[in-house]
Amino acid sequence: MDKEKALILARKDPRKKETFDYSLEELKDLTKTAGGEVVSVLVQQLEKPHKAHYLGDGKLEEAAGVIEEHEIELVIINDELSPTQLRNITNRLEVRVIDRSQLILDIFAYRAKTKEGKLQVELAQLQYLLPRLSGQGVQLSRLGGGIGTRGPGETKLETDRRHIRRRIRDVRTRLDQVVEHRKQYRERRKENSAFQVAIVGYTNAGKTTFFNKITSADSLQEDKLFATLDPLTRQTQLPSGLEVLMSDTVGFIQHLPTTLIAAFRSTLEEVTEADFILHIVDASASDHDQHEKTVLSLLEELGAENLPRLTVYNKQDKVEGPFTPMEKPSVQTSFKDDRGVGDALSAIEEVLSENWDPYHTYVKAEEGKFLKTLELNTLVYVREFLEERGEYVVRGYIDPLHPLRDKVIPKEHKDE
Repeated sequence: MDKEKALILARKDPRKKETFDYSLEELKDLTKTAGGEVVSVLVQQLEKPHKAHYLGDGKLEEAAGVIEEHEIELVIINDELSPTQLRNITNRLEVRVIDRSQLILDIFAYRAKTKEGKLQVELAQLQYLLPRLSGQGVQLSRLGGGIGTRGPGETKLETDRRHIRRRIRDVRTRLDQVVEHRKQYRERRKENSAFQVAIVGYTNAGKTTFFNKITSADSLQEDKLFATLDPLTRQTQLPSGLEVLMSDTVGFIQHLPTTLIAAFRSTLEEVTEADFILHIVDASASDHDQHEKTVLSLLEELGAENLPRLTVYNKQDKVEGPFTPMEKPSVQTSFKDDRGVGDALSAIEEVLSENWDPYHTYVKAEEGKFLKTLELNTLVYVREFLEERGEYVVRGYIDPLHPLRDKVIPKEHKDE
C-alpha cells in the first residue's frame, strides 16, 4: 500500500528548544508508525500559537505552496488544535488536517485488538470528535480512509451530535462492564496472594521483547511506537523460584491526549494494582532522560510513584560513550540476548530482598508441600536438608504483607 504523503507544521517556542526537537522527531516516528511518509516539515518560531489558525499567514501560505508542489494529501500539526484552529487551517489549505492527538488516537485504533482496547479507543475518539464537529461536515463526508480516519467510522457519524452522545453513553456502559470484569479478576489474584509486577516504560523501550522472553508469550513485537496496547498478564518465575504475574502495559508517551488517558485509566490500573514496577528505558534513545521523566510523571498521576521499582536501562548494545543512570536502583543491560533478561530478573530479586523481611525456618521432611509453597511465594536463597534433624533449613525473604509471614517468622521477632 502506498504511504500517505504528509506535511508536518510545527510551532517552536524559543524557550523550549530541547523539548521541541524531541517532540518533532517523535511526531515523525508516529507518522511512520501510522503508515505515512513525511515529505516536508515547516517550523515557525512563536511563543504562543495563533488563536485562529495556529501559525501565521505567511507560514500557511508557504505550506499551501509545499502541498501543491509535492501533491501532499495530509497535514499533521505538532500540537493539539482547538476546534476553531482545525476548521480554519482545513479551509485554508484544502487538504485533510489532523493534530498530534488525532494521530495518536489513530494509531491506537489500528493497534487495539481486544474488546476493551477497541472500546477505550472508540470512546477517546468520540470524545475528541464531538467538540470538533462544527464546520466539518464536508470534510467528514469526503473521508475515504487514510491516517486519522480509522476507528469509529467518521463517515457515518456526519454531524449528528445526538448520535455521538448516544454512542458515547453506549460505549461507556459496555466499557464499565469490561472494567468490572477486570476488577474482579484482579481481586481474585489478590486473594490468591499472587505477586504482581507491572512492566512500564516509554513506547518502544523493549517492554514486549522482555515480556515475550520471560513468559513465552507471542504478543506483537515490533520496532514501532505503541506495538502493545492491550494489557497482557502471564505467570512466570524469578531465578529463585518465586512465582510472579507479569503485566505488559501500554507504552507511555509525552502529550498523550487527555481523552486517551481517561479512556485508558482502567488499563493503566494494572500499574496501580501491582506490587512492583519494572520501568524499562531505551538507554540508546538520545532523549531517554525525557522519556523517563514522562513515565515517572504519569506514574505519579496514577498514584503509583511509591511502589517498589527497578529501572532497567535496556539496549546498552546500542549506547555510544559513557552512560549515567538517572534512577536508582537500576540495572544496565540489553534484552537482545537472554543473559540481559536474566540480569533484569536477578536485579528484581535484589530489590525485593532489600524491601522484604528476612526469615529463617525449619521444615520437616514430610512437609514437602509447604516447602514448595515457600519456594513459590518467597525468595528462597538457602534450602538444605539436615539429616541429623530430619528437617530442611530454609532461609529467605518474604513480603511483609504475605499471609505466610506468620508461619515463618515467630511473632516475638516481627517488629525487630
